[in-house]
Amino acid sequence: MLNNQGRPSRPDTAAASEAATFTGNKALQIEEGLLFEIGQREVTGIDLPEAPVAKSRLGNHGRKTEIGLPGLSEPETMRHYVRLSRQNHAIDLGLYPLGSCTMKHNPRLNERMARLPGFADIHPLQPASTVKGAVDLMADLSHWLLEMTGMETVALSPKAGAHGELCGMVAIRAAIEARGETRGSVLVPESAHGTNPATAALLGYKVIPVPARADGTVDPAAVKERLSSDVAAIMLTNPNTCGLFERDVVEIAEAVHAAGAFFYGDGANFNAIVGKVRPGDLGVDAMHINLHKTFSTPHGGGGPGAGPVVLSKALAPFAPLPFLRRGEGGPVLVETAEATQDGERPFGRLTAFHGQMGMYTRALAYMLSHGADGLKQASEDAVLNANYVRARLSDLFHAPYGDRPCMHEALFDDHSFEGTEITTLDFAKALIDEGYHPMTMYFPLVVHGAMLIEPTESESRASLDLFIAAMRDLMMRAKAGEVEHFRAAPRFAPRRRLDETRAARQPKLAWSEPAPAAAAE
Repeated sequence: MLNNQGRPSRPDTAAASEAATFTGNKALQIEEGLLFEIGQREVTGIDLPEAPVAKSRLGNHGRKTEIGLPGLSEPETMRHYVRLSRQNHAIDLGLYPLGSCTMKHNPRLNERMARLPGFADIHPLQPASTVKGAVDLMADLSHWLLEMTGMETVALSPKAGAHGELCGMVAIRAAIEARGETRGSVLVPESAHGTNPATAALLGYKVIPVPARADGTVDPAAVKERLSSDVAAIMLTNPNTCGLFERDVVEIAEAVHAAGAFFYGDGANFNAIVGKVRPGDLGVDAMHINLHKTFSTPHGGGGPGAGPVVLSKALAPFAPLPFLRRGEGGPVLVETAEATQDGERPFGRLTAFHGQMGMYTRALAYMLSHGADGLKQASEDAVLNANYVRARLSDLFHAPYGDRPCMHEALFDDHSFEGTEITTLDFAKALIDEGYHPMTMYFPLVVHGAMLIEPTESESRASLDLFIAAMRDLMMRAKAGEVEHFRAAPRFAPRRRLDETRAARQPKLAWSEPAPAAAAE
């Protein structure tokens, strides 16, 4: 079998046929070096006073050598990072079809709200009496998250999805221990997100996989076969990673509860069902919500992520510190175990502070500007767009689960390339030349050579039509036998196709100054 991953990083003859330039730049596509290649370690970009001599508190962990950072002026620093940003794809540049991770437009109204001084300039160590507005905002956000999910309480402190999974599973473990039991295994469907089994394993649970049916969903009978008094929970993604709604979710939840276990719902795909389905009504006991997916806040670009966890009545007492209590005079921020009351049994502290205030502000602004009808329409439009992509590509691309309508993302596999010598990776690299970030490749693992496409509700029909036309053109070129077009791609990216497998297995984590070039004779 040919290894199609390793490729020279230099431009090939097709891309280098244009006249070379002295600088190596191509018009405004500027060749950018590393900071160490641009700056000088002997100087700094600004004048600093000599640091006072102080006794180190690091002991043997203190640095023994100079740190060796390059010094750059402010213009040099700005230019470096702006140039690098031009080499990245972003939702503000074009459609971002990444399946399994909702990449939707971030309304600028949200950004303006997040920059209000009363939210942007507060500090985690300020007295609670000076941040009443922020606490009230957190309470409002909590209220609407509970309203949309049908749950009892919410832990706002988790920083992202996997952090939220950890929070929910620790709460489940605390609830089981509170009733004097010890359980050692967790059921995880093969169609779940990869962080689910990782989280369970991190907490010491044995992971028991649950296979998917031929139609891509979980069979309640398969769950019941694996339930026992040792099972603490099931971790199920709904809609699942195949882009399908688990139609037997209520029966699965009832079976899990009958066995004394809990139902953890992965909420990464909540964008498909907001305003349509309340997870609490389906039997979910804990679920994280990626604010930076469902409610539009940036994926890390505007600060840390946010993965609040909603908890059922059975798990609510075990929500971690710090948490909000609904008091008669308004919400109260409970920060220590000494401040808890009867019925509150927090499992501990998951993180030091609610450090992602900007994410809360953006998410609440998104909710309030859309309203209940707008949030429902966003979900419906996300599903509509995904099904539009699926329908328009179904005659050329192979869908592993037939003509069944999908939810928020359309799934195809590498049966689409039979007889062409083209792989999913080759196709994705050619898509870069068309100006698109590739769809999710090779995931979910239950589908061979998977191509997972999530257009979200942000895209107009015109932008979808152009993307679909590019996909169709590439597939027709593949079926026409234009193998080299795909093997050489991408031609027009700042860097050619790299050996990504080798880079992951043999990373170079330190920069070494290259040897001086030999003088020309």
